[in-house]
Amino acid sequence: MSKTNILQVEYNSIKEPLILPEYGRNIHLMVEYAKSVADKEERAAYINSIVELMYQMAPQNKNVEDIKTRLWNHIYEIAGYDLDVIPPSGIVPTPAGKKHVPERIGYPKSESKLRHYGNNVKRLINKALAMEDEVKRDGMVHCIGAYMKLAFRTWNREHFVTDEVIKSDIKTLSDGKLSLEEDAVIENLKPAITNRRNINSNNNNQKRKGQNNRPGYGNNNNRNNRNNTNNSNSNSGASRSRWRNNRPNQ
Repeated sequence: MSKTNILQVEYNSIKEPLILPEYGRNIHLMVEYAKSVADKEERAAYINSIVELMYQMAPQNKNVEDIKTRLWNHIYEIAGYDLDVIPPSGIVPTPAGKKHVPERIGYPKSESKLRHYGNNVKRLINKALAMEDEVKRDGMVHCIGAYMKLAFRTWNREHFVTDEVIKSDIKTLSDGKLSLEEDAVIENLKPAITNRRNINSNNNNQKRKGQNNRPGYGNNNNRNNRNNTNNSNSNSGASRSRWRNNRPNQ
């Protein structure tokens, strides 16, 4: 049985991970080769060629401010900051100057029982519970109920909400410490967008009325007068033509 030669394929998964993958493995290999060049001038020329190549690889970054300085920082980062070449700016990059990734911000946790009203409603209820004046607290509860009704209608347009549902939800959110009277009527608030549209429509109507009142613009009386004048002129012309046709021969 003959032996066959099996190709030894080298996959990227078994190679060393890239420091800056956006530049590709060839740039990393060229930087590693530049570090092994003994002559200082030749090494500097080689690094400048790599920077120009990196500059051409991303033409969309040509308008970025200080793009060359950024590329030199990337060269030093790829070389592990072990590169005996001075950048054109004269400032040798260091690991301390590298921007650090900010820490991950945790997602805020909310323990609200009725989350569809939002966390602000819970804050308003806590603020109402802290009020000592009963009159102000009752007024605050009425305002909270009106806002809850607006929020419910905004995000649940397919379902109708009654005052009894809002009153029950206020008791639930406040653990029974806040309540409204059984015969209390919760005011219906309107979104600001609807009010703004109404204001704009009223302003447009007022502008149209003002334009119609101006002389010679959109006045029906002037139009009627012009039509009457044209009709009278046509009638007088027709009468003159009839008189010429019916006059006696001389």
